[in-house]
Amino acid sequence: MTRIAIRSHSHEHAGVLAAAGLHPTLARILSARGVLHPSELATDLPELVPPSRMKGIGHAATYLADAIAAGRKLLIVADYDCDGATACAVGVRGLRMLGARVDYIVPNRFEYGYGLTPEIVELAARQQPDVIVTVDNGIASVDGVAAANARGIDVVVTDHHLPGAVLPDAAVIVNPNQPGCEFPSKNLAGVGVMFYVLLALRAELRQRGVYTKDTQPPLQTLLDLVALGTVADVVKLDTNNRILVAQGLKRMRAGRMHPGVAALFRAAGREAARANTFDLGFGLGPRLNAAGRLADMSLGIECLLTDDANRAWEIAQELDGMNRERRDIEAGMQQEALQILEQPLDGLDPASRYTVSVFHETWHQGVIGIVASRLKEKYHRPTITFARGDDDHIKGSGRSIPGFHLRDALDLVSKRHPGLLVKFGGHAMAAGLTVRAEHFDTFVAAFEAVGREWLNDDQLARVIETDGDIEDACFSPEFVTLLEGHVWGQGFPPPTFSGEFEVLRQTVLKGKHLKLQLGRGSQRFDAIWFNHADALDGASALVAYRLDNNTFNGVTRVQLVVEHAQ
Repeated sequence: MTRIAIRSHSHEHAGVLAAAGLHPTLARILSARGVLHPSELATDLPELVPPSRMKGIGHAATYLADAIAAGRKLLIVADYDCDGATACAVGVRGLRMLGARVDYIVPNRFEYGYGLTPEIVELAARQQPDVIVTVDNGIASVDGVAAANARGIDVVVTDHHLPGAVLPDAAVIVNPNQPGCEFPSKNLAGVGVMFYVLLALRAELRQRGVYTKDTQPPLQTLLDLVALGTVADVVKLDTNNRILVAQGLKRMRAGRMHPGVAALFRAAGREAARANTFDLGFGLGPRLNAAGRLADMSLGIECLLTDDANRAWEIAQELDGMNRERRDIEAGMQQEALQILEQPLDGLDPASRYTVSVFHETWHQGVIGIVASRLKEKYHRPTITFARGDDDHIKGSGRSIPGFHLRDALDLVSKRHPGLLVKFGGHAMAAGLTVRAEHFDTFVAAFEAVGREWLNDDQLARVIETDGDIEDACFSPEFVTLLEGHVWGQGFPPPTFSGEFEVLRQTVLKGKHLKLQLGRGSQRFDAIWFNHADALDGASALVAYRLDNNTFNGVTRVQLVVEHAQ
């Protein structure tokens, strides 16, 4: 069941925002997202929380400045997703701008798994680095850091993930989520942490007289990469992250981006001049991620590091091909999953269950997370999909719904059934785990038991939160442009509205999209409901929708993008 709800907002705070000159409807939308004062909407770089407030960052700056002065060789160990790739590119480009000798490696996820493991240290040691710098990983790599220390290699950890009970014995740790860190924005992505380290390092080098304000390298040129990684990693867009993303989007719209980013826009068929977070999250991000899912993320990192526009375009086309292959694999896996789940003999009817767990021998390990996400959207249940890891083990990737902390649920399963989970990790909305293949049914039952204890019928009902109805005057290209001027995303959701409309006409496009003409009073609106082919019953409907500007033959009209209708 799906229910359309209206977000609550503060009339008082909306009034303060409107009095400061904001459009009254925009003021209401922003107050519903917790904005109390116009100052929270600032997107200028000086408004960023200063690096000095992050624990360990002063130590990192002096350590790296000393390493650069001594000509020590740095090696970045990256992660294999979009955040890891952009953090690596920002690290390599930024450290080279600041005079460092630096290279990078990115492990193949299927061979080495996640984080700085002893096996990856062995791989890194072949390049004879003096210092390993982790980006978007390392906070849980106790064994890996110990292995590096044993080889005489220092480790500088830059990460944003939650730490375990024991911290690695690294030379330096920079992570806003480590114990004792008072940095107020706990939502920085890995790429954001690396960018902050560079800001602190540049300030240290200025203090040492290496640079002046006039001669220092322009680190702001890296903000297109910071924005891409931040949005693609689906971290909460708090005030600090919105500044980083807004600055990156500003550079993209002005055409001042790296060749690889420009090539990814072109490959995705999107206009950089109108760049928004949706483009980064659903256009560029998946193409970068495809390399890490199907092959090796080093190709994606090369795309972000090359200054040759032709080479960037070649790689972007290759990544686009990988992404199409990933989509084909995903579609096949999703179809197989639905067939498994719709066989009543297996007792897996999702409607009667509180969780969904599904495994298939032939599934691709790099794509199970996306399939879990799709199934979670369809059934609105915490979902874990499994693929074969090796002869004895299967690996699962999970996605959750609001109110069900996935990592904590797995922790409870582990405590109740010692030895059932070989390993697991993650956070509230996403997690990964490994179990022995013969224990799959035991896991399914144990996970379902936790679901039945923790979830109720209200939580299992899908709720589409909207900002309610809007005045007729808001259905204008100017109002849509006003909305597009703000940064929306995870934790700061884009405006979605709801209201009653007459259903005047409906047709199905390409067999899968419902095209509608909706009416309200004397107004007529074109609308589209993507990936929904069932016609609406009745002469009118309650519609939840987003507003979009659609330009055709030089004329711009407002289009409604339907999220749900009933």
